[in-house]
Amino acid sequence: MSTRRRFLTATLGAALWPAMSQAMSPHAGHGAPVADPHAGHGAKPAPSAAPSAAPTQPVSLAAPSRMLAGAPLHELPRLHNRATHAGLFQGELVAAPVRVAMIDGETTEVWAFNNSLPGPVIEVHEGDTVEIRFVNRLPQPSTLHWHGLPVPPDQDGNPHEVIAPGESRLYRFTLPVGSAGTYWYHPHPHGHTAEQAFRGLAGAFIVRAANDPLHGMPERYLFISDLRLMSDGTIPMNTADDVMDGREGQFVLVNGQREPAISVTRTERWRIWNACNARYLDLMLEGLTLTQVGTDGGLFETPQSGLASILLAPAERAEIVVSPVARAMSTNLVARPYSRGKMADDAEDMRVTLARVKLAAGTFAALPAVLRKIPALGMAERVRTLVLSEDMGHAGSPMRFMIDGKTFDMARVDIDTTVGLIEHWDIRNDADMDHPFHLHGVQFQVISRRQDGVTEHAPYVAWKDTVNVEPTETVRIRVAQQHVGLRMYHCHILEHEEAGMMGQLRVNPRV
Repeated sequence: MSTRRRFLTATLGAALWPAMSQAMSPHAGHGAPVADPHAGHGAKPAPSAAPSAAPTQPVSLAAPSRMLAGAPLHELPRLHNRATHAGLFQGELVAAPVRVAMIDGETTEVWAFNNSLPGPVIEVHEGDTVEIRFVNRLPQPSTLHWHGLPVPPDQDGNPHEVIAPGESRLYRFTLPVGSAGTYWYHPHPHGHTAEQAFRGLAGAFIVRAANDPLHGMPERYLFISDLRLMSDGTIPMNTADDVMDGREGQFVLVNGQREPAISVTRTERWRIWNACNARYLDLMLEGLTLTQVGTDGGLFETPQSGLASILLAPAERAEIVVSPVARAMSTNLVARPYSRGKMADDAEDMRVTLARVKLAAGTFAALPAVLRKIPALGMAERVRTLVLSEDMGHAGSPMRFMIDGKTFDMARVDIDTTVGLIEHWDIRNDADMDHPFHLHGVQFQVISRRQDGVTEHAPYVAWKDTVNVEPTETVRIRVAQQHVGLRMYHCHILEHEEAGMMGQLRVNPRV
């Protein structure tokens, strides 16, 4: 694999796979999903789901043709800001069961934020103080994790600070200058994260820069998730294969829609999220090359053009620029086949159409030669190695996914560091499949990749919070934590995280 492709990997964690919005139903229009009048706010929680691996599935999978395809892509709803003065964002997110029309003849109980799948977009500016009240109306404990955002550990929704069913809490943090980027939010209660994700709980979070060189360019949001539905409209629990490989649904959705239609009449900035539990997205516009301008933590220094595809592992994000073409054309946004070393035999090699795109005749708008300056973090003061591994189990023992030979333990601190200390982390994958590595509360810089005795240095500087690591590969990142407290790091295939591939980092004050 070339250096160019390996480093233009912008990934979505936790992954999540919001289900679908009302626009999917033949009886519904654009906007929020069709809700059962007895569900949502004030709804009686659904009975607790069974524990995470059901040995059998009661009915067959729903055929893809049972979900409406080709409707115009709808805009994601925005979370209303209740604050009355600049510099403050106040809102409320309610997680609750809701019934949605998703396939013909059936309704499906999903779990949603504010009755919307995906959840509403939170849009703020650098320097803003954010106050979000989270209300848990699920039958399970939950949290809100602000994926990729530089927030204090006690505000980051980690598994130690769960909110019980029927309870609520206020999250409050201030976003520093320099934190502009494309982020997202999702639950993070240990033992329930994967299920809450595959039932629909996720939403986009955008931090805008004070000085954005692409300000004024129209933006389009593509929040990609996948969904597994049975023929009776139910969402099944995970199987043993899901625990082993990570869960993938047969429906791959954009903004909760199957193969929506997109019409491009002028140059647009697309923000793209991979919110799937485990699905990798090797994105391409058929017949065209791509121009990428940003990744997890915001814009690159310079645009990267002429790309055949952009690989997004679960939880990664990307920003691209799409323009009219010399002659009007129709094409598809697709996910190309990508082999990530899955062990179960399924259709992982199939190309998936994500959206149908019409490009008008026109010209590509010129982009700035320099988008922003990204300072290098400087020389590392410490080097540490983390080893990802797996044990598929035998003689009845469970599958395990490990970091440094250990499965996750809530009572154990795995790494100690100090605020502001610059470190190199060498993340080595000794497992047989790809693992997207996510570190909470901070953006890092990828320095190099080493595989088969060959080291490839990063061709540019960028901010990341999730990075894919292939089997036998070692990825070196440079990072410095900025908040005292307990942080998580883990594989963002959510089933692997829950099967043990997670650790805890304690950040200590300088003395």
